[in-house]
Amino acid sequence: MKSKIILIILSFLFLASGIFAEDLYLDIMFTNDMHGGIDRSEANFINPDFPPRLGGGASAATLIKYARSLSNAQRSSLLFDIGDFFQGRPVGTITKGKAIIEYMNAIGYDAMTLGNHEFDITEDELKETLALAKFPVVSCNIIDKRTGDFPPYVVPYIIVDRLGVRIAIIGLTTTDTEKMSFPENIKNLDFLDEKESLTKYVKIVREEEQADIVIVLGHAGLPYDNIETYLTRYDNKGNPLFTERYAVWGYDAQELAREVPGIDLFVGGHIHKGIPSPWIDPYTHTMVIQGYAYGSNLGWMTLTIDSETKSVSGYKLPALTDGMMITLFEEEFIPDAEISPIIEEQVAKAEEGMDKVVGYAAVNLTRTNYDAQSLVGNMIVDAMRNEVKADFAFLNLGGVRADIKAGPVTYRDIFEVMPFDNMLVSFTCDGEFLRRIIETRVEGSRHGLIVSGVNVVYSKKRPNYDRVTSLKVGGEPWDPNKIYTCVTTDFLMEGNAGLTLLTQVPKENIIYHQINLRDAIVHYFQQHSPVHTKIDDRWKRDDNAKPTPEMLRAKSQATKKEE
Repeated sequence: MKSKIILIILSFLFLASGIFAEDLYLDIMFTNDMHGGIDRSEANFINPDFPPRLGGGASAATLIKYARSLSNAQRSSLLFDIGDFFQGRPVGTITKGKAIIEYMNAIGYDAMTLGNHEFDITEDELKETLALAKFPVVSCNIIDKRTGDFPPYVVPYIIVDRLGVRIAIIGLTTTDTEKMSFPENIKNLDFLDEKESLTKYVKIVREEEQADIVIVLGHAGLPYDNIETYLTRYDNKGNPLFTERYAVWGYDAQELAREVPGIDLFVGGHIHKGIPSPWIDPYTHTMVIQGYAYGSNLGWMTLTIDSETKSVSGYKLPALTDGMMITLFEEEFIPDAEISPIIEEQVAKAEEGMDKVVGYAAVNLTRTNYDAQSLVGNMIVDAMRNEVKADFAFLNLGGVRADIKAGPVTYRDIFEVMPFDNMLVSFTCDGEFLRRIIETRVEGSRHGLIVSGVNVVYSKKRPNYDRVTSLKVGGEPWDPNKIYTCVTTDFLMEGNAGLTLLTQVPKENIIYHQINLRDAIVHYFQQHSPVHTKIDDRWKRDDNAKPTPEMLRAKSQATKKEE
């Protein structure tokens, strides 16, 4: 194990060493998971009380132009985006990504790939947005079921020439997209296996296109614990420890860097975790780089290329920072005078009315989790239940994206909490089906649901699908035969987040309310301000808990009914 760690370190030192007189230099600049973050914002992740200002896309433009100014006969540059480029901030979401594409055109991106959140809009809408791009969109594993070919808005790879070096740029989109997107939006698409697709196209660009260097733009990221994870996957000779892959999600960047030979540089994303220097596989020597999210930074590293062999010989990091992820502080990178007006015009159109106060929060509504509860999460499901007068409301844990500070609450605040265009859906079901919904989300290693209208106690020591030891609905003991009204989002109703059983609900029992979840939250603040949300007894894990007598009686009745 120690020998492997040493090998990894030596690999880093080897690639970062010796710059020779004949070397060429290629600046790689990149963004990933921007989620519409081209506008100015506050860096709450640095200091929530006194956040420094970030310049967004205009500050990024200042840095990009500086890097490009270094170009000469021995030095050039490339600028990439790794997907999830628009869904999140108002200027991205409301314009369905068009404002972000216009910005990317203005600053001159060289290529981008697609992330899972690009498919939060319909395929026709995405096609219309991408048609504006003045640069190629690459992805080698998205296939149109109707034609068996690539959709018209992507190509698998491109070949560019820089400094007399032939560079292949291959795109890749995570197969997680199939689990995280609205099925209706991707019904005509197949997302092929990442490893198989990438292996195929690396071979094509190496053998048929005679590429000197291969760069992958992959919407897939590194594990949070790179070394620890690597040691659980591969032995001290780099061989996989397991013959079969049992992961639920798609291949990550570390696996692809190790198991697909022939890649020089893998530019990743999806994970939202930036790294200060490249992860380098000790056997393939593939470098992996990835940045943080929401447009808070720009990634920049410089590949050194041997002018004779036209192969990568090492890398350098920018002298102006301690790593390749450069935080775009507005005071350090004065927003570019040419790009700023373009962004400001788009933001003004998208954000009209965003700062209108809709209510007040009595306390800081944070995402700090107490098991499956958080103050902001509890408020959201309370709002959902209030909107349609349901007995039970539920939401997936990953659906909440920001906190709300105590005091006046604007539509912008609510947008940042819930940037996705989820719509409310209610349905009726018996109590046994309601229990199964909860049991599904505490099965295995799952951590539950954000809920309202119920009181749940469960034990992880009990068998799967029999972990709920106490359940009340509306303060009354759960009744497996009673008909309850439930409310959730269209995203979950489509069977996402592991809730495939929701696709079994008869259509005649479902009401699509055409109410955006954000609007339901606005209505809740308008009706209940100042909002006093608290952590209460709606959700509790107790591994020592035993089923209550009421629970045992109800389950016995349900069993007899089935018999």
